[in-house]
Amino acid sequence: MNELILGDNLEVLRHLPAESVDLIYLDPPFFSNRTYEVIWGDAGERRSFEDRWSGGIMQYIDWLNERVRELHRVLKPTGSLFLHCDWHADAYIRVFILDKIFGEENFRAEIAWKRSGAHNDAKQGRKALGNIVDKIFYYSKSGKYNFNQLYTEYDESYVEEMYRFKDPDGRRYRVGDLTAAKGGGNTSYEWKGVKPYKGRYWAYSIENMEKFDADGLLVYSKTGMPQFKRYLDTMPGVPLQNEWSDITALGAGSKERIGYPTQKPVALLERIIAMASHEGDVVLDPFVGGGTTVVAAERLKRRWLGIDQSVQAVKVTELRLLQGRDLFSSDFAVRLHKYDVEALKAQNPYAFEGWLVTQFGGTPNVKRRGDLGLDGTSREGLPLQVKQSEGIGRNVVDNFRAAAERHDAALFARQRAAGAPVGYILAFSFGKGAVEECARLRTKEGIGIELVAVKDIVPLAHKPRLAVAVAALEGPAGAAGAGGKRAVRLTATGESPAGIEFYAWDAHHDPAQGFRPSILLDKTGVQTFQLRPGAHVLAVQVVDNDGLSATEVVRLHVNGEVKRG
Repeated sequence: MNELILGDNLEVLRHLPAESVDLIYLDPPFFSNRTYEVIWGDAGERRSFEDRWSGGIMQYIDWLNERVRELHRVLKPTGSLFLHCDWHADAYIRVFILDKIFGEENFRAEIAWKRSGAHNDAKQGRKALGNIVDKIFYYSKSGKYNFNQLYTEYDESYVEEMYRFKDPDGRRYRVGDLTAAKGGGNTSYEWKGVKPYKGRYWAYSIENMEKFDADGLLVYSKTGMPQFKRYLDTMPGVPLQNEWSDITALGAGSKERIGYPTQKPVALLERIIAMASHEGDVVLDPFVGGGTTVVAAERLKRRWLGIDQSVQAVKVTELRLLQGRDLFSSDFAVRLHKYDVEALKAQNPYAFEGWLVTQFGGTPNVKRRGDLGLDGTSREGLPLQVKQSEGIGRNVVDNFRAAAERHDAALFARQRAAGAPVGYILAFSFGKGAVEECARLRTKEGIGIELVAVKDIVPLAHKPRLAVAVAALEGPAGAAGAGGKRAVRLTATGESPAGIEFYAWDAHHDPAQGFRPSILLDKTGVQTFQLRPGAHVLAVQVVDNDGLSATEVVRLHVNGEVKRG
């Protein structure tokens, strides 16, 4: 399952199995001016970054070293790691972290990515060379690693010089010699009255020459000597080097931009993923940021895992994935600090039962029939029953008591004799009757049945409340424009005890496709849309600081009544 996880990546990585990941890309906070570190500005991120660098460069290296050690552990022997950094700490990172953990022999490349054009700040008195590249260190875990040769396009000047010939249809080609210094087989034959130069042989058999001629791949010099056409569009290009200047950073007007200051272009991550992994491999980004890595991994049919301590990073990444969904997109899960009560209650019952049993530390029951109504067993092998509802009554306790004894009479008797629980009932809440019956069983019959609330197993929260106001703008601002469009302002107001993080908008909402945002990151909740006369369906989603969200769909008719649903 592809998954986005909200949390400290060090803690999450410690729970991942060893040698389970094929490719890792990480773009950690650079060791630079600390004001640049806080990107999203939410509470989780601020807590994570607070006073991190007070001990200077070695504290930063120690912090990063812990994480890279865990990344090395979860990487498969055939896997690779790409670490993105800048000049502030690149030498320290390579010498004190990567060479020590991965080994100098597994260093593959130091990639220089040209992230910007030349800086013209000499007039401000800056006495230094302009710094316009980031470093990406490329290490494999062993000498046997995944690698796919990639190519880049030829320079225009090279094409003009080397592929100067054209067919009538404009197809470019260059010509190549068809002779060789050494012969083999019948390579001294006469071809259309011409033999190879003195001391040389034909490079191909007469059968191949006939095929080349039939395919129109031969041209002839004035002397009648055949030459081979090498078409530009059949050449792979230049093998990829370690200087990448053909992928530009995202400009202010780029359609990719989502409001994330250090956002990397998708093309950069697609190149890394295509080069060092295969379809179906697992790609991990422990600093998911704006989600570029997982978006690229999804496009290239890789499985993926993204981790970040920022609610906004995780939720914006989720929305980016929803933006690009189609029939071939993979399912993914989002793991937050808290779980939405309403969403859990609406979940498929069998999926909820299995999930809650696992969260409790037990083993779900794979059978759905003949299971006595039990949904799994605890670590100790005791029976578990899950109820996806509130106010569980006495009848549930009575039925569970009988099922627990029938499940394993000997175990039931041992637990009863020891004064230990005979089983557990898991539910959102319990009514007075259930509580009283458990107390009676324990006191009068020595049978202990534990009632465990979902909130005591996983942290719960209620999703934020959301209201939307719609107003047609009057005066010049709302005047009909090109095509008769009119301006309509929507104002979304979210409320949550955790605090509101941001809003997102789907300007062309299709309920069948779900929420697919056209505006990802709106801090104000106010948007003006230019709408043609007629019916429109829009949607807005609010995200709170726990990562929970609520969506409101607005159906309206321009110049008509407004309906919400």
